[in-house]
Amino acid sequence: VQLQASGGGLVQAGGSLRLSCAASRRLFSINVMGWYRQAPGKQRELVAVITTGGSTNFAESVKGRFSISRDNAKNTVYLQMNSLKPEDTAVYYCNALVGGISSWGQGTLVTVSS
Repeated sequence: VQLQASGGGLVQAGGSLRLSCAASRRLFSINVMGWYRQAPGKQRELVAVITTGGSTNFAESVKGRFSISRDNAKNTVYLQMNSLKPEDTAVYYCNALVGGISSWGQGTLVTVSS
């Protein structure tokens, strides 16, 4: 699966951004799609995932602020990020899991200024 992430940028604390991840195949054929992030000097961590059936899971640090959704017609998954904090600054990566095989997008940088 090829993934194209977009939507990152610079935003002030308290602001919002929406990330998009366009997949090269139909979303219903992808078991799980998700967003991960990696801050400087830290390990990559899960942010949010959504399954084919629409179930979602979020990191505790983003619950209530971030949401994940999918547009099957556009083969695209979105990460809506609200009430952003400086600690949300990271490179955000889109991920697709198909039959146990994981694919990654190129990453998009989100910078939240205080």
